[in-house]
Amino acid sequence: MPPAAQAAHPSRLAVYALIVCVLTVVAAVVSFTRGNWLGIIWVLLAGLSSNLAWYYFKKSRARPTA
Repeated sequence: MPPAAQAAHPSRLAVYALIVCVLTVVAAVVSFTRGNWLGIIWVLLAGLSSNLAWYYFKKSRARPTA
């Protein structure tokens, strides 16, 4: 794999995790507005995906660009 593609890989994962986080927040809001308390699971998944996004953003910034 070329070095440029390796450097872009963690940031792409961070963007994907951020998209998943936004979608799970929307799912939680829809679930709660319909009166379904299983939306708590969506909130937990949103927290997990936001932590993954944070991790991959930090990882991509810490990697030296050579």
